[in-house]
Amino acid sequence: MLVNKEITSVELTQDVLSRIDEVEGDVEAYLTVTREEALAQAEAVDKKIAAGEAISFLEGIPGAIKDNICTKGVKTTCASKILEHFVPPYDATVMTKIKAENPVILGKVNMDEFAMGGSTENSAYHVTHNPWNLDCVPGGSSGGSAAAVAAGTAIWALGSDTGGSIRQPASFCGVVGMKPTYGRVSRYGLVAYASSLDQIGPLTRDVTDCANLLNIIAGHDEMDSTSSAAEVPDYTKSLVEDVKGLKIGLPKEYFVEGMDPEVEQAVRTAIKKYEELGAEVVEISLPHTEYAISTYYLIAPAEAATNLERYDGVSYGERVDGEDLVQMMTNTRDEKFGEEVKRRIMIGNYALSAGYYDAYYLKALKVRTLVQQDYTEAFKKVDVIMAPTAPTPAFKIGEMIADPLQMYLQDVCTVPLNLAGLPGISIPCGKSSKGLPIGLQIIGKPLAEETLIRTAYTYEQSQDYHKQMPELGGKH
Repeated sequence: MLVNKEITSVELTQDVLSRIDEVEGDVEAYLTVTREEALAQAEAVDKKIAAGEAISFLEGIPGAIKDNICTKGVKTTCASKILEHFVPPYDATVMTKIKAENPVILGKVNMDEFAMGGSTENSAYHVTHNPWNLDCVPGGSSGGSAAAVAAGTAIWALGSDTGGSIRQPASFCGVVGMKPTYGRVSRYGLVAYASSLDQIGPLTRDVTDCANLLNIIAGHDEMDSTSSAAEVPDYTKSLVEDVKGLKIGLPKEYFVEGMDPEVEQAVRTAIKKYEELGAEVVEISLPHTEYAISTYYLIAPAEAATNLERYDGVSYGERVDGEDLVQMMTNTRDEKFGEEVKRRIMIGNYALSAGYYDAYYLKALKVRTLVQQDYTEAFKKVDVIMAPTAPTPAFKIGEMIADPLQMYLQDVCTVPLNLAGLPGISIPCGKSSKGLPIGLQIIGKPLAEETLIRTAYTYEQSQDYHKQMPELGGKH
């Protein structure tokens, strides 16, 4: 529509900003809205179009950024009081790549503090609500990103995924969310939670937007030593409807006891649809899946405890004074970190402490290797693996916050991918009887994002979930 001059970028941006004004009071997806900057960016694109210049896919299109991705000159808080006034002096690599495309950036969206949580209830500022049912969580930790896209208060968003933090909120909010292969997208400028697990990825309304966004953010970065040097293909070439002969692995371990029957039904119905479209289903086993959660909740907190040492009231961030240096650091961390962050720091330091390192952390690293080997074996027989993204649809706000173990178990289907560094995408595949979205997770081999996009796109085109919007503010 922009290219055809049916609308201007300013009109589009004003429309999305008025949508924010209309529903943000209910959804609360944003932490910072950069209204004036967004309109200035839109005006610049309109001038370009008026001058007859060609524009790229993202140019003039409004989107939102998770608040743990550094944005030069715009507050980046990680939804924590300890970074309440932190304004980065530089852009994350993904922001440099995104800005080169001249999009409209609407602001920063809410998350669980330092990306620790699965419901966006751990934000130090406010709880984000699921646009499909305001009494429910949007998932986490990229809940603000998913909720904004679902509510129409952003056309696209960036999130980060350490144990399912893009895919699970995408599932809960009925949008598309992809965690690329570890290293496919630079982590430079992503505020670290668990460095060997974190990965930035897109949240969009459909698979086409996901492929286009991935084209922009993927690629090698010399500022990130873990970044993959593999060439980046054009992911939009994978937007074809074709799964004939595709071998789909169905791991018995992912259809776990306690899974919501409506979730299992929706996922199995989607897999049947794949069979109708010409794919072949193969039963597989990933025997070490049952240890993945325990492994993740040793490795991730251990890395988090180390990464969060830097917030000591000295270099940057907030400070709470004390009688001496130790007291100042203690007061700062005690007052400014939330409960979940403190819990994970303590678990991590315990796992790394003398006498426990071998028993816990080292053992977890060995089990991580076994989880990776399970996938390597499975992918000798199949092209992709399919499973539910989350064992339930979105749960009620407050339902699990007092029971962290119950919350951790929500990650049972998503965590193994991060341990193995594999790519995964969540696409909507149904609704519960209460009208809450259900997500299908498609898992690929390392750097097989093209296969995931083709597989997801083929199913999406046979459905209309990507065209559905929640009823908010009295209109769709």
